[in-house]
Amino acid sequence: MQFFVDTADVDEIRDLASTGMVDGVTTNPSLIAKTGRHFRDVIKEICAVVSGPVSAEVTATDFETMLAEGQGLADLAPNIAVKVPLTWDGLKTCKALSDDGTAVNVTLCFSVNQALLAAKAGAAFISPFVGRLDDIGHDGMELIDEIREVYDNYPDLDTRILAASIRSPSHLRQAALSGADVATLPPGVLRQLVEHPLTSKGLDAFLADWKKTGQTILSEN
Repeated sequence: MQFFVDTADVDEIRDLASTGMVDGVTTNPSLIAKTGRHFRDVIKEICAVVSGPVSAEVTATDFETMLAEGQGLADLAPNIAVKVPLTWDGLKTCKALSDDGTAVNVTLCFSVNQALLAAKAGAAFISPFVGRLDDIGHDGMELIDEIREVYDNYPDLDTRILAASIRSPSHLRQAALSGADVATLPPGVLRQLVEHPLTSKGLDAFLADWKKTGQTILSEN
């Protein structure tokens, strides 16, 4: 499974990327707005930090403007994945951009039928929002299971399942067990993945025992 980090904070991305745990980045207009910086500057900087796909989202809702925005975004860097909403105009834009060789991330997916439409339109990624489904009393992970099963029924579909709206390490675990190809995680959730109380307890015990020896690894005395 690949990990994408869901943020527009370049310093955070740079720090996490140094661990080797960041395979890509997802952004949206809301995340970019929080930086207080110009959209294009932020996207170009992120693309310079991360070699994997960087999802940059269009803001238009009609096909012609979405396509123009998508083409403009694709010109910013070779690792841009243009993010479009799962609407008819978004699917038309996905088809046009993907036919031109641009990777497209179709976002705001909430059903298997929508996921099938995105795959047929040539999407490189489909982004089911599991957390938002949970918020309204549905089982978001069930959607990942169903999309995985349907995509696997048709080997000619090469759209990758990008589990989005991940809220916790438990969400990530379930997405991995369900066969999601990618999970996009807020930085805080990605950092939580390393934590376990037994790891901390074991480390404390090792360090306490080592301290009793009075030795240091870098000294011969």
